[in-house]
Amino acid sequence: MANSALNNSVKKLIKIDVSSDTVCPWCFVGKKNLEKAMEQMKDQFDFEVRWHPFFLNPSAPKEGVKKLEFYEQKFGARQCAQMLSRMSEIFRGLGLEYDMSGLTGNTLDSHRLITFAGHQGYDKQNALVSELFFNYFCEGKYIGDRQVLLDAAAKVGVEGAAELLEDPNKGLEEVNKEVEKYSANISGVPHFVINGKYKLSGGQPPETFLKAFQVAGKESSS
Repeated sequence: MANSALNNSVKKLIKIDVSSDTVCPWCFVGKKNLEKAMEQMKDQFDFEVRWHPFFLNPSAPKEGVKKLEFYEQKFGARQCAQMLSRMSEIFRGLGLEYDMSGLTGNTLDSHRLITFAGHQGYDKQNALVSELFFNYFCEGKYIGDRQVLLDAAAKVGVEGAAELLEDPNKGLEEVNKEVEKYSANISGVPHFVINGKYKLSGGQPPETFLKAFQVAGKESSS
C-alpha cells in the first residue's frame, strides 16, 4: 500500500518542444498561454520546455529595418493596421502593451543565443526567450542588436554570451541541426510537440494545452 501511494505521488514529466521565431507575436502569445496551462497542472506534472529555431524570414537583413514600414510593405497599410489592432487587443488581454516601434530583421543571432542557453538549463533558456520576446514586442528593442542580446543574457544569467556572439560561426552548426530536426517539416510557428507525439500549432488557448497534457499524462501512466 505504501509503495502504491508513493508511486501515485510521483509527478510525471511532460516534455514540450517548441519551434518558434523571436519576431513572431503568436509565439509570445503561445508561450504565455502554455505557461498558464502549466501553472494550472503543476501539482500533477513536471514540465520540461525546450525551444528550437525557426526562421520566418531567413533572408531578413542583419542591420534591421523599421518594423512598421516592413509590415506595411509586406501586408499593405490597411491589413497592417488591422493586424496591429488585433495584436494590441490580444496583448492587452495578457497584461502587455504591443509595441510596433523599433526595428525588425534577421533573428539568427537570437537563435544562436537561445540554443546556447539551453546547455545551461532549460529554465534559463525559457527565461531568455521570455526576455527577448518582451524586449522586441513590448519595448521596441531590436533583437538583432548585439547589446540587446547581451543585456537579456546577463539579466537571466546566461554565461559566455559575449564570446558566442563575437564569433558569427559559433553555434551556427547546432542551430542548423536544430532547424533540420525540429522545424524543417513545419510551415508555421509556434509549433508545439508534447512528449514527442502530440502536436499543436499556433497561439493556442490554455485549455487546448490542458487537454493535451491530460491525454499525454494518461498515456505515460498506461
